[in-house]
Amino acid sequence: MSEAGALEKIVDQHIITAMKARDAERLGTLRLIKNSLKNKAIEKREAPTQQESEQVLATMIKQRRDSIDQFTKGNRPELAAKEATEIAVIEEFLPRALDESTLNELIVEVVAELAATSGAKPTAKEMGLVIKTVQAKLAAQGVRAEGRTVSDLVKKALVG
Repeated sequence: MSEAGALEKIVDQHIITAMKARDAERLGTLRLIKNSLKNKAIEKREAPTQQESEQVLATMIKQRRDSIDQFTKGNRPELAAKEATEIAVIEEFLPRALDESTLNELIVEVVAELAATSGAKPTAKEMGLVIKTVQAKLAAQGVRAEGRTVSDLVKKALVG
């Protein structure tokens, strides 16, 4: 599934299934995914790679999480629930997300590795380097984690 445009083909199959099942909510979300992937392809003038497709989906999830925050603050739980449902559908097409404890273990491991190479524990000023290293390890393992969560956990590991 690493070829360019493969994710769009998979989404097309899911759209057909949702149409047959008359699942309007799922169908709407799948069409949003397809449109976002299509927009990325138009922007690039070629089919997006698997990594670029995953980045598009991660951006969609981030937008929906921000919307949930706004709807919750605005006392609109029904709209927040709709966004949460969309997140669940979008996440089906992404590699599994690491749970916080496993991610924390990885961060501690990276901090220890960087401390061993440089001779001193990384400081808060080197937070960017730690985050980049963690993200690279996540990509190598074929898993993902939300950027905000990684940032928060790295900050705790470096300060604490």
